[in-house]
Amino acid sequence: MRGVPLPAVHPEFMMEPAYDPHQDAGSSRDAIGLGMRTDGKALNTRHGTILTLEDISVSFDGFKALNDLNLYIGVGELRCIIGPNGAGKTTMMDVITGKTRPTAGKAWFGETLDLTDMSEVQIAQAGIGRKFQKPTVFEALSVFENLELAQKTDKSVWASLRARLSSEQKDRIDEVLQTIRLSPSAHRQAGLLSHGQKQFLEIGMLLMQDPQLLLLDEPVAGMTDAETEFTAELFKTLAGKHSLMVVEHDMGFVGSIADHVTVLHQGSVLAEGSLEQVQADDRVIEVYLGR
Repeated sequence: MRGVPLPAVHPEFMMEPAYDPHQDAGSSRDAIGLGMRTDGKALNTRHGTILTLEDISVSFDGFKALNDLNLYIGVGELRCIIGPNGAGKTTMMDVITGKTRPTAGKAWFGETLDLTDMSEVQIAQAGIGRKFQKPTVFEALSVFENLELAQKTDKSVWASLRARLSSEQKDRIDEVLQTIRLSPSAHRQAGLLSHGQKQFLEIGMLLMQDPQLLLLDEPVAGMTDAETEFTAELFKTLAGKHSLMVVEHDMGFVGSIADHVTVLHQGSVLAEGSLEQVQADDRVIEVYLGR
C-alpha cells in the first residue's frame, strides 16, 4: 500500500488503543468492526460457551426491542438467527458489539469479559467481528491492500509510515485470498468487484483479525446462486475455527448451513432447535413462516 493514502473515513485505523476493559477506548469501526486483541490473554471458554446473553432487555422510549433475552453460543458453533422484521435481531447484535447498552441483563464473552462494561473498539479488540448487510470496503484500494490494511498490527501513524510486510504477513494475506476465492483479483481495485465479491472481501478483512466470534447480518442478500452456494461452503469451513452467528431470511441458505437455529420474536427467543424442528413449531409458523 505504499504511496496510497489511508481513507479518511476510518481514523481509528491510525490510532489503535490498547485493550483495557475498564477504560473507554473510543467508537467502533462502524462498517467492519476491525480491532486487534492486545491484552495478551487467551479468551476463557473453559465451559464451552463463547457468548452468553442473560435477561437482556433494551427499551427505546418505552418500546422493548429486547425483552429478557437469553441466548448461549458454543465455541466453534455456527448458529443461525431467524425471525420476522422487528424481532430484535439487529438490536441483539448491537448489544453484543457495544453499539447499544442494555437496560437490563448481562452479556458475557467467554467466562470473564462483560461486554456491557466495554466500548465498541474494546469488544472488537477482544475478538468479536461484525459484518453488516451492506458490504463496506475501501473501494479505491486493491483487494490485497484492503486485506493489508485490515491485518492485526500496530496502526499508529509512525508504525504505518514504516510498515513493510513480512513474509508471514504476505502468506497470511495469500491464505485469506484463497479462502475467499479472490486470489485472481488480488490486485484489482475493490470498487470494481461484484456485490458478492465485495461481501467475500469484507469477510476476508474480518478474518485478517483472527476473530473468535463472527456476527454476519444477511450475508447472502443480493448474491447470485453460485455466490450463495460458495458462502455456505465458506461458513461451514470457518465453523469450528471460529464461532459464527448468522442472521438470515433465506431459509434455503439457513437449511444448507445450520445445525442449530434460534427464532426471535418480540425481543425474546420463541423457539430453538434444528431447522426442521423450528419449521414444524406452530408458533414459528404463525408469526414468521406462514402456512
